[in-house]
Amino acid sequence: MSDGPASDGPVIDRLAGLPPLREVIAAHGLDARKRFGQHFLFDLNLTRRIARAAAPLDQGTTIEVGPGPGGLTRALLLEGAGRVVAVEIDPRAIAVLEDLRAVAGNRLEVVAGDALDIDPSSLGPAPRRIVANLPYNVSTVLLVNWLHRVDALQDMVLMFQKEVVDRLAASPRSKDYGRLSVLTQHVCTVQRLFDIAPSAFVPPPKVVSSVVRLRPRPAAERLTDLRPLERVTAAAFGQRRKMLRSSLAAVFPQPQAVLERFGLPPTARAEELAVGDFVRLAEALDE
Repeated sequence: MSDGPASDGPVIDRLAGLPPLREVIAAHGLDARKRFGQHFLFDLNLTRRIARAAAPLDQGTTIEVGPGPGGLTRALLLEGAGRVVAVEIDPRAIAVLEDLRAVAGNRLEVVAGDALDIDPSSLGPAPRRIVANLPYNVSTVLLVNWLHRVDALQDMVLMFQKEVVDRLAASPRSKDYGRLSVLTQHVCTVQRLFDIAPSAFVPPPKVVSSVVRLRPRPAAERLTDLRPLERVTAAAFGQRRKMLRSSLAAVFPQPQAVLERFGLPPTARAEELAVGDFVRLAEALDE
């Protein structure tokens, strides 16, 4: 397959010769819109740092969600991504990305659609990784969706609001520990990488952002079906100030007996249980 215009010369040189992103969005009238959760990151040093965190990128498929004007997309290509699939819901941004695709050739595919409706395994050959500055308004929904489909993924390097990463990495008995902590830590190892100040974005968000690497644990160490774990954690943390013998009554007919079976005090509260404790309760629910 031809690389199209990029075949006339080195792709890297053509990418480096593109106009600055600020000029691109001005030319296309691409203002950031709240309904898409958009905050554009223009600093190529920062976007390339994110891309390098996901290396190596030369094999398989790099999936980017919410690329907007393509700042991180450029960085992924400059850092050697062999194939980038950019999933974008905003039709205005798709027109901008088409200009980038004309330079990158078959190294970049632009998919118009909602990432919530797309199975990552359909977007290209393995190994697959997701690298994204996620739209804040759907970031945790997207993550939980990918946790259910993690067998299709090798790695995820994602940017969230810092408070979300605090929850992903939280330990038991801390204020940030909750349902998202348990689900994510059961499925993946969580490595906080670095923070990005609001001033780096246009428009600047009200909060600091953080980049995190989530690497799926071996399949043998994970539940094959996360739905029981979701049900147990939803019941426990949905009423987190209640004792577990009360909050788990929503999912177990005799919660005290189940807790005692695993040596867990019925008077404990959700934040006191380790991830493995919740997994055992989920397995009991699945029985």
